[in-house]
Amino acid sequence: MAFETSVGGGSTPAVDARATHRSVSAEPKLHQRAPETQAFNQLVNVPIGLSATVRLESVTALNQVLADTMVLRDLYKKHHWQTSGATFYQLHLLYDKHFNEQAELVDAIAERIQTLGGIAIAMAADVAETTLLPRPPRGREEVPVQLSRLLEAHEMHLQRVREAAKRAAAIGDDGTNDLLVSEVLRTNETQVWFLSEHLVAGPLAQAR
Repeated sequence: MAFETSVGGGSTPAVDARATHRSVSAEPKLHQRAPETQAFNQLVNVPIGLSATVRLESVTALNQVLADTMVLRDLYKKHHWQTSGATFYQLHLLYDKHFNEQAELVDAIAERIQTLGGIAIAMAADVAETTLLPRPPRGREEVPVQLSRLLEAHEMHLQRVREAAKRAAAIGDDGTNDLLVSEVLRTNETQVWFLSEHLVAGPLAQAR
């Protein structure tokens, strides 16, 4: 056996680098599967001062808000790609701005769900099964129809957000209430204002 001299003058066995790294390999371990660490409808215990009953109710409501937010976000991207006509440039930019704002809300809502110990809905197929917003046609629609479709989706969404916010306040989940009112509700209301102004039939070059 090989030995090395220690600082204190004694002898210690030499370390075989090959022996200590036998489990390390540059070869990727593919096709791995394992049981889920947490089921979708299961809560983990998080010490945030809210009961499991309260957290479960908020997680359920937030997942509905999340699914609808993801659909609304994607509706903006659809119209961003498909808008046309004299207002193309303005609406192309506005739709994308609203898309990005909805994407930020998606992250905020999902993170709140995880904070409560739940699992945030994520995949498109699951979102499609969960959302309550109507599905648009695949083809291109006229600009007034795009705007109307977005406004109707916002109104449906806002009604449910208000209900969820009131319920969160009633059960003592102030964090969820704050998120829904300060971020989700106000962002959607502002977007409704911007969209609505595009449907006002005002004169372009000469006053009446």
